[in-house]
Amino acid sequence: MSRFFSHTYHIDTRDLDVFDACRPSAVLGYLQDVAGLASEDFGGANPQMIAKYRHCWMLARTQFTLTRPLRLHDALELKTWHRGGDSAVMYRDTDLLVDGKPVGEALASWVLADLDTRALSRMSAFPELQGTDGGALNRTTRLRPLRLPDGLPEVERRTFHYSDLDVNGHVNNTRYADLLCDALALHSAPAGAFVTGLRLNYLKECHAGEVLTLKAGWQGEDGLVSGQGENGEVRFTGALTLSKTFP
Repeated sequence: MSRFFSHTYHIDTRDLDVFDACRPSAVLGYLQDVAGLASEDFGGANPQMIAKYRHCWMLARTQFTLTRPLRLHDALELKTWHRGGDSAVMYRDTDLLVDGKPVGEALASWVLADLDTRALSRMSAFPELQGTDGGALNRTTRLRPLRLPDGLPEVERRTFHYSDLDVNGHVNNTRYADLLCDALALHSAPAGAFVTGLRLNYLKECHAGEVLTLKAGWQGEDGLVSGQGENGEVRFTGALTLSKTFP
């Protein structure tokens, strides 16, 4: 039996960018929120997993694609499900719909980490994840490491502050989409362009007071960004695809 969770969000003015489209970080915010609601629905959300197992969910990789920009007052329906399995990685698929019509897809890989040891656990260890997957809806796409070319130029050094943090005390997953767009100077993109796709690989958490060096460049319509800590360690990599025309 296929099991999925659906929730509808309404795009408002807080979500819009200078191109009158929903900014990528806001899209990620909705995807992250619906993942939490879906997990809560089968008893596997963070508060439940922490209380019962001392484990918490961590986002490892994520991507989305859009066929058109999301606009003010769009009723965005997110239909989501996880794929189950017994490995240390759980994949979650999400369909994005407006007025019942598909406008995009998203995929994320999540891991469950022991809060005391930071070790990852296999999904098969948690009864809540058994028999609650999407069944026939499950897809086969995987998220691979995002490997960027050498020699990307440094464009900015960013210090993290209170406004970057989430309830866990580290930089919120959605903020990296803002870093990506800022490093690529998306505000200067040609009129009529919009972000049709975004990928992020989260490699290590960042905290307030840390300084991240952003290196970025373009390869055709694809913008590439790497964020490095003060010791040169790569904390995240990201890529976005910019359309030529605004539908």
